[in-house]
Amino acid sequence: MQLGSAVCLQQLYSHPHPLPPCSTLWVRDADFHPKQEAAEIAMLDNYIVVYKFVQDLHFFVTAGDDENELIIATVLQGFVDAVGLLLRNEVDKRMALENLDLILLCLDEIVDGGIILETDASVIAGKVASHGLEGAGSLSEQTISQALATAREHLARSLLK
Repeated sequence: MQLGSAVCLQQLYSHPHPLPPCSTLWVRDADFHPKQEAAEIAMLDNYIVVYKFVQDLHFFVTAGDDENELIIATVLQGFVDAVGLLLRNEVDKRMALENLDLILLCLDEIVDGGIILETDASVIAGKVASHGLEGAGSLSEQTISQALATAREHLARSLLK
């Protein structure tokens, strides 16, 4: 989803207190447009929002107010560090768009069905890199990778306009 220059990626799962779309959080509260010098953890309505800035990218993780802020912050740090490892510390909007498939695989390795699987960046990056080494794989995997490539191209065009 694109809002001005903001792009929201969400990994949805069934949760006793479903989270609103990240676009809703971003648009609904005009005061919650964080600045570079802002704190990394914020409360917005009944949600914990943990965020981090890297170059021209903003990474957000949201959770219900009953979750532990430190665990959510650890998830975000592991994700940001894994992305940095995979992109060879060239983390910016262009590299993120060109490697969106790797970023989505990072999310998949970190959380599954709302359960945190891994927070160690080197382990996450290693698993994602091993997915890339497996080659083309089956026909269904090729279809998914083609769909990701098409989505990445559309997203890149819409952001770079």
